[in-house]
Amino acid sequence: MYLIDTNIFLEILLNDSKRTQCEIFLNNNIGSLHITDFSLHSIGVVLYNKHKIGLYARFIKDVMPSVQIETIPIDYHFLIDNGHITYHFDFDDAYQYGAAKYHGLILKTLDHHFDTVTDISVETI
Repeated sequence: MYLIDTNIFLEILLNDSKRTQCEIFLNNNIGSLHITDFSLHSIGVVLYNKHKIGLYARFIKDVMPSVQIETIPIDYHFLIDNGHITYHFDFDDAYQYGAAKYHGLILKTLDHHFDTVTDISVETI
């Protein structure tokens, strides 16, 4: 079971250099994919700022039925703080870290900020 970092979806949506590897990973793991509520909204912010509102709507329609949305309950928001304090993550990385830890998911990312993490499983593309 994988928590997919925001950057993997954006890599595909914005047709960036690792798009193919990201698509292959997602297609090979349908049924095991999770996204945070924070990532879902962050993708919306990025696409709206790039005037790609229709692309966001298509993402919601085409991708989200195959992906489980995860959040961190308020009583566990200390996990976000722990990610910041222990690994010096900014808020978005700390949220991903906290969600992966809370839900026991492997964090799949393009971000090498997670290379030093030792208390959750992280895989980079």
